Amino acid sequence: MPISRTDVATADGSKLINRLCKHWAHKLEVEHDADQGRVAFADGTCLMHATADRLTVAIEALDESTLDQLEGVVSSHLERMAGEPLDIVWEN
Repeated sequence: MPISRTDVATADGSKLINRLCKHWAHKLEVEHDADQGRVAFADGTCLMHATADRLTVAIEALDESTLDQLEGVVSSHLERMAGEPLDIVWEN
């Protein structure tokens, strides 16, 4: 299973995890606390971890095509929830 990861500089990592998990909890299996979150998509999983100045996000998917799609979904939702542009660079 391919994996992709990004580290995003933000002081709002915990807030973003909370917002994203609450948003996706209506349709997806979600687990989260103040500093960590897990979202189970149909074809992959997103793990998030917040520190004081960073948000680390890792996505695991069934194949490369799905991984690319989930990167776009997670990136767009992160930026929408943050309300500002974020420097999101995926490494896989």
